[in-house]
Amino acid sequence: MSAFDFSALEQPAQEIIARYEEKRAAMLPLLWLVQQAQGFVTPEGEAWVSEKLEVAIVHVREVVSFYTLYHTAPRGKQQIQVCNSLPCLLKGSGQVLATLSERLGIQPGQTTSDGKVTLSAVECLCACEMAPMAQVNEQYVGPLDKANLDRLVDQVTQTPDAQASFPEPVLTITQDGPVLSNRFKYVEGCSYSDYLADGGYRAAKKVLTSMKPDQVIETVLQSNLRGLGGAGFPAGRKWGFIPKQSEKPIFLVVNADEGEPGTFKDRYILERDPHALIEGMLIAAYAIGAHKAYVYIRGEYVRSAQRLARALKEAKKEGWLGQKIQGTSFDLEIVIHMGAGAYICGEETALLSSLEGSKGFPKIKPPFPAVEGLFKCPTIVNNVETLACLGPIFREGAPWFAGLGTAKQGGTRLFSVSGHVNRPGLYEAPVGVKLRELIEGDAFGQGVRQGRKLKAVIPGGISAKILKADEVDVAMDFDSLMEAGTMAGSAGVIVM
Repeated sequence: MSAFDFSALEQPAQEIIARYEEKRAAMLPLLWLVQQAQGFVTPEGEAWVSEKLEVAIVHVREVVSFYTLYHTAPRGKQQIQVCNSLPCLLKGSGQVLATLSERLGIQPGQTTSDGKVTLSAVECLCACEMAPMAQVNEQYVGPLDKANLDRLVDQVTQTPDAQASFPEPVLTITQDGPVLSNRFKYVEGCSYSDYLADGGYRAAKKVLTSMKPDQVIETVLQSNLRGLGGAGFPAGRKWGFIPKQSEKPIFLVVNADEGEPGTFKDRYILERDPHALIEGMLIAAYAIGAHKAYVYIRGEYVRSAQRLARALKEAKKEGWLGQKIQGTSFDLEIVIHMGAGAYICGEETALLSSLEGSKGFPKIKPPFPAVEGLFKCPTIVNNVETLACLGPIFREGAPWFAGLGTAKQGGTRLFSVSGHVNRPGLYEAPVGVKLRELIEGDAFGQGVRQGRKLKAVIPGGISAKILKADEVDVAMDFDSLMEAGTMAGSAGVIVM
């Protein structure tokens, strides 16, 4: 094998490094650059990254070994990753994996003898609505019934040198919810012109031209918006923890590392309504005084990152990003940062460690990120869904949003419903909707499949305590589920 010529990577490497306040923070994107160029991360690639970032090679090695999406050996042109998490297991992913092993003649973790196809079993890919499913290269495929399984095997074996292509699955999603889903009808992603025609960026314009940051925070407090990544902490209170007159720069970080089994809500916002996230980021960044924002997207969400990048390009062209946004004195730069496969990075301090170029290890609190976060600077970490609510709040008003929910939690949520239901899907509903309604309602899951009896439900992603069949007459807001001894978490409803 001839030595790889890294000179072609010099310019993109310098462009990547320039995006970050500290060189080491470019660790993950530089490793992605190497892997895409070489097919896997070689020792020479690690040495090259070490030199570019001026860090010891042992630090590069520990990062490569920590994240599951970096490979240190050749892989097939076609990479089939079968989801092995609970929602897919409930729908037969074990049999799917066994069938693929038999038909390809390899075990999970192996590559066919001709070096063309690699088969793997992986943890949740957060596409539970199409369970059982797999990721073929960068594309999600499912549900993998016999016909789709036959098509998959034919594609990867008969055209092993080409990128496999599969039809978009037909999925059930709410497309007319009052807050979050009314642009999910745009399967290829809502364009800037369509977003603008639907009232998009009107809220950001109002905030930037007629409100002070403290007024923005107060409005969010009045709306009763709570963090929808899982913690449920009031968003406005969190923003208020940023030190006043900070001498250090302030950062906004978006947690798009959606990895909680049973959850797939953020993926739809990123893919179908990315401008809603960008507008929310503008409002949040203005409120906390941030002029730089990072969106940390899980490495498996390739299409999500592509759609967001396209929307960022549109927004910048139209004057919504960069310097003196829309003629105001406010500046904002947004950087997309791809993760590399680590469930723990969904926790905000682990995410910050990863963003800084290290293993995704959680940090001890205090200090909390609002005081000392990214690069030891004040940082607010917000979830995708949380930020997507901000445009509607400032367009329609805080009382309107608060009135959609309960006394202590405003608005609606995107509920990911999967497992043994007749109609798995993504549904927008008021936060006070009953769990039984999500499972049995005609507008939602339509009951347990095949006429069987409900046994148990996980109401908020796999970290939440399981509820028995006689415990599902509970509202889905944070406080009601806490009183029931479980938690709302990421609103991933897994039915068994």
